[in-house]
Amino acid sequence: MRRLLFLFAFVSIRLVAQTPAPFAGFDFLLGTWGAATSAKGSAGATSLGTYTFQSDLGGAVISRTGSADSCKGSASFDCQHHDLLTIYRDMGDATLHAFYADNEGHVLHYDISFPDAKTVVFLTIAPGPKFRLIYHLDGGVMTGKFQIEPPGATEFSSYLEWSGTKK
Repeated sequence: MRRLLFLFAFVSIRLVAQTPAPFAGFDFLLGTWGAATSAKGSAGATSLGTYTFQSDLGGAVISRTGSADSCKGSASFDCQHHDLLTIYRDMGDATLHAFYADNEGHVLHYDISFPDAKTVVFLTIAPGPKFRLIYHLDGGVMTGKFQIEPPGATEFSSYLEWSGTKK
């Protein structure tokens, strides 16, 4: 009986040790990043800001907060932008999700995918227009794109693009 209990404990420990951390794919995002937007997107705004990805709630989620420090844009562009993105996994579901909210009242729900080890894609859940948020790390520079595919369109176009290095 003792041997059986020992064997069970040993196998259980090995299985737990082999189970990947739920947010391991996000390691390259963690930290505080500078963000300089370009006028490439349809927003036509330029700004400087920062955003931080961090483990939160005892490792149950990853949160990202962001804010614009300086900004030049059209009157319709919110230069005082602040937002929160919370990445989570529903219990019993291996799919990663994210919840986004900002000071303008926008709320988005995303599913998440990793095309490669240095890229993460957030894609809104239907119905409605599609929104896509992409982060990609290349040689120490993080680039980001917020893209929109309006109803009836067949491809995404960038609304805002940014890049920066870790602080």
